[in-house]
Amino acid sequence: MSALIDTLETDHEGYLRRRSDWTPELANELAAADDIQLTEAHWEVLHFLQEYYENYDIAPAIRILTKQIGKRYGREKGNSKYLYELFPRGPAKQACRYAGLPKPTGCV
Repeated sequence: MSALIDTLETDHEGYLRRRSDWTPELANELAAADDIQLTEAHWEVLHFLQEYYENYDIAPAIRILTKQIGKRYGREKGNSKYLYELFPRGPAKQACRYAGLPKPTGCV
């Protein structure tokens, strides 16, 4: 892990305890630790998740994420295959961690 990641308070699964600690640099470091280079497609999902959380005060599970991404960006992006290509360890869980959000409800 990086020095930045190590200085922040997280839960036992690596989710930030304080959303105010999140920065784009942190997202890049978390992704790099998973061997992922964040692209515009990744950022589209991360910003969507942050907006969703602001509106509903909950991080969406994969089914809701897929449906809502599809409504906003179209069917080619609103499907599990596309989201798993971006976030192979689980689109809802991995993307929420990068976005500085809590673990999605219903995710194990």
